[in-house]
Amino acid sequence: MRLGGRLEAAISVLADIDVRRRPVADALKDWGLSHRFAGSGDRAAVGNIVYDALRMRQSHAWLMDDDRPASIAYAVLFRQWGFTPETLSAELLDDKFAPPSLSEEQLAAFLSRDLRTAPDHVQGDIPEWVLPSFQNAFRDDWLSEAVGLAGRPTLDLRANTLKANRDKVVSALSRAGASPARIARNGVRIPAGEAASRLPNVTAELSFQKGWFEVQDEGSQIVADLVQPAEGDQVLDYCAGGGGKTLAMAAAMNNKGQIHAYDADRKRLAPIIERLKRAGTRNVQVHDELQGLNALVGRCDKVLVDAPCTGSGTWRRRPDTKWRLTQRNLDERVAQQQEALLQASTYVRPGGKLIYVTCSMLTEENEKQMERFVEQNPQFSIVNAFESWNGLFGSDAPAPRSLDGKSLTLTPASTDTDGFFFCKLKRSS
Repeated sequence: MRLGGRLEAAISVLADIDVRRRPVADALKDWGLSHRFAGSGDRAAVGNIVYDALRMRQSHAWLMDDDRPASIAYAVLFRQWGFTPETLSAELLDDKFAPPSLSEEQLAAFLSRDLRTAPDHVQGDIPEWVLPSFQNAFRDDWLSEAVGLAGRPTLDLRANTLKANRDKVVSALSRAGASPARIARNGVRIPAGEAASRLPNVTAELSFQKGWFEVQDEGSQIVADLVQPAEGDQVLDYCAGGGGKTLAMAAAMNNKGQIHAYDADRKRLAPIIERLKRAGTRNVQVHDELQGLNALVGRCDKVLVDAPCTGSGTWRRRPDTKWRLTQRNLDERVAQQQEALLQASTYVRPGGKLIYVTCSMLTEENEKQMERFVEQNPQFSIVNAFESWNGLFGSDAPAPRSLDGKSLTLTPASTDTDGFFFCKLKRSS
């Protein structure tokens, strides 16, 4: 497929997402199944246009003075892929599969508008109703933080130290451009790429099948490290999901002590079994029912609550969810977080730690949630996480954000990771 065909395909996928209000991954999968002639390069290019369009949908639409799929897809090529109207016109010339050209009005709008004059939420490519939360969380830096969520994410991996060190993984993936991560001690990073370039399928590598590494965002690795699980600890991962942080903690504990991985959603939990086997992990027990945790009440050294959240910190990877998020969704997540925190706290022993993590950048789910919990549960107090940060990563590492000087927030703009909130609490009695 030439660029014109790829552009037309991306427009049809974006239209499908709008009309059927479906996840972007589902729409792209269906397009691929109905266009089996498209090669892997074509599918990657179409997907890149679609994802780039969704990440910056609001500002694309404002600059084009048109929010229809064709306009935002063309804006991707102008703003993110390096084309000018003249070079793109030449590229699409005589391509019978190319979409119709832009109207004179659309092109005139794009060439004349200055994004700096757009409304704040448009400049930041975030929902307007979310703007106050970003301004509360990041003060004068809110715009750079919002814009950071509209870029392409890198492909991050964690070297599984039960089987291989980071240097070994970097060497095995050298042809993919792998290099050591900047902060995470066992992190490996592969650049995001530009325009139509595609990321390597690292899970097809023999080194992955051998269990040398896991796919895991560097931010997720960092917060798992900040839990500081020690050999011999009793640890509960209360919302374990697919097990990414469980696996990271198990490796940090050198297969000693015990981790209990629990999640109420059996579908989310299911992949953990195969991942544990591949990683060579032997100190993890998996639970899908609460009664299986009865013996742990008041006995755990560390309890990690990777709480259900809006996922605003992952908008680079799941940009369609940014535009579907509502106040009702946020309220539901806040209530679920309160319930999870209250239940999980019962498993912490006196002197033990309760760790609260979200992949959100909204204060309602983060700092305000912690303030409420500590007020209602005075046996818990917030521990300064920056002492652990400096001890693990050094004072020269990029600094995370913090509103209270104790909890911390990782962001694409500050730490070049997905957005994560981390707070550690200690139980006094």
